[in-house]
Amino acid sequence: MEERKGFGSNFGFLMAAVGSAVGLGNIWGFPNKMGANGGFTFLVIYLILAACCGIIVMVGELALGRKTGRGAVGAYQVLSKKFKWLGWLGVLSAFLILGFYCALGGYCLKYVTLNVGNLFHADFGTGTLDGAGVFGALMANQGEAVIYGLTTGFGKFSDTFVPEQETAALQRNLIISHACGMGAPLPREVVRGAMLLRCNALARGNSGIRLSTLETLLAMLNRGVHPVIPEKGSLGASGDLAPLAHIVLVMLGEGEAEYQGTVMPGKRAMELAGIAPVELAAKEGLALINGTQIMTAIACGVVYDAVQLAKTADIAAAMTCEAQLGILSAFDSEVHALRGQQGQMRTAQNLLRLLDGSRLAFAHNPEKVQDAFSIRCVPQIHGASRDAIRYVWDIVSREINAVTDNPLIFPEEDKVISGGNFHGQPVALAMDFLGIALSEYANVSERRLERMVNPALSNGLPAFLTKYGGVHSGFMITQYAAASMVSENKVYAHPASVDSIPSSANQEDHVSMGTTAARKARMILDNSQKVVGIELLAAAQALWLRGESRLAPATAAVYQKIRQTVPPVDTDVVMYPQMAELDRLVKSGALLEAAEQVCGRLL
Repeated sequence: MEERKGFGSNFGFLMAAVGSAVGLGNIWGFPNKMGANGGFTFLVIYLILAACCGIIVMVGELALGRKTGRGAVGAYQVLSKKFKWLGWLGVLSAFLILGFYCALGGYCLKYVTLNVGNLFHADFGTGTLDGAGVFGALMANQGEAVIYGLTTGFGKFSDTFVPEQETAALQRNLIISHACGMGAPLPREVVRGAMLLRCNALARGNSGIRLSTLETLLAMLNRGVHPVIPEKGSLGASGDLAPLAHIVLVMLGEGEAEYQGTVMPGKRAMELAGIAPVELAAKEGLALINGTQIMTAIACGVVYDAVQLAKTADIAAAMTCEAQLGILSAFDSEVHALRGQQGQMRTAQNLLRLLDGSRLAFAHNPEKVQDAFSIRCVPQIHGASRDAIRYVWDIVSREINAVTDNPLIFPEEDKVISGGNFHGQPVALAMDFLGIALSEYANVSERRLERMVNPALSNGLPAFLTKYGGVHSGFMITQYAAASMVSENKVYAHPASVDSIPSSANQEDHVSMGTTAARKARMILDNSQKVVGIELLAAAQALWLRGESRLAPATAAVYQKIRQTVPPVDTDVVMYPQMAELDRLVKSGALLEAAEQVCGRLL
């Protein structure tokens, strides 16, 4: 038999060796394995093993081939007939590898076909996948491309492939498992706001949801089916997962809902409202709960009421200024124009309009040069909070029209992109800022209250605003109540957004705590409204003692509105009903309306 010839050159041998050892699987697979298994550490261990094991085996195979000049089976047979089976094992391995490369070749053809189609704006039956999607799917599974939440699990399970036949179960299980809220139910207006905002986001067409499913959510909103949503349980990271899941539970005929004033099982509420439960299709469960709508719904209510509180606080400051015989020159427009802060200038204008015509506050007071900061610096203090409210208003206005789920679908470009629009950081920072701004209204309001009840600071008013001090305590403890809420606000004002905590096995390793920030801002708002109400109650008492006939027309209208339900206090009475009534008047906007009917719309 003619002797088999060797390689004609070293280069030929080198190329043959490289071609045998390095294939497409190595080129595509090695970076993936390295990245998933420790990076540089993996590379070091790989090189050590290659040097200690791989090179030795390779040199042995080369020596065996050069010595025998035979193929795999023949070479081992020359050594010993006992080892012939090792040669056949090598041949079998080659055939098995061939199967892998057949699949690999199919992916290559699909990838090329798809990108040629994209080049000429043609759809060759690839659906929403793009070339990058096909390429990324290659190393994940041998079936279809990976789309988060569609062909994979969620969070840390994003690398777990879910077969097509399990798609519906995947979406339903997502809702069932994620409905983990706790605590008191959110108010109805927040629930309705969240439902409306979710509908608005889904209607943009980038979430991968059927129109029929969206119409079910709209029907619930229009027919008054309000899911019971516990207020606690959201990290504000992948959106408001837990609370939004409670909405979708009712869509599935699960959970609880309030219907016509009664809390009942979600299935019963849907039946009574004539709404058929839905069966979720691919991605719909994720599309319904992956968003910032709970925190945004809370934020909408807080920032709207904050605008009203800002104006009402200006009214309270104006009435206290009269009670304190304040100096109006501190509010002169020329002073505030020199600084140029918009909120400051607008607050000063409000104060001058509210106090126009007053016979208790004057441009100059011969008995004092200037007022204390809590009165003199109202434009600077209130104005800064007013600017903060405007900033938050802009953030929230953009968020209510935002698409905040994941992945996002771009049908015109035939793309599916995984991103992070669900992260609540913009809302979290804004609501933390708003909470701080609102707490300042309470801080300075309580200081003005203190000046009215303290005889050392009140410019002649009787101690604690009572004519019969000693036997009667007057308004002494109203300041206590205000001070307690001011201190409580200081605890609430600690930013939630600085406290991130990892979740989902560190897959979601930074969270916004945006819903917590929004909830805290709502609590601060409530306390601040109550404190301003107490100031208004005390200011009305002080102005009664001064003589209400000398009030400015605008503040007189507010005073008369208060007196419709709250009489002056001559002797000690149970105070909390009066305090509660002022809280109601502040929150309803009745006092603001009374003032604006006289002096026009406040800025």
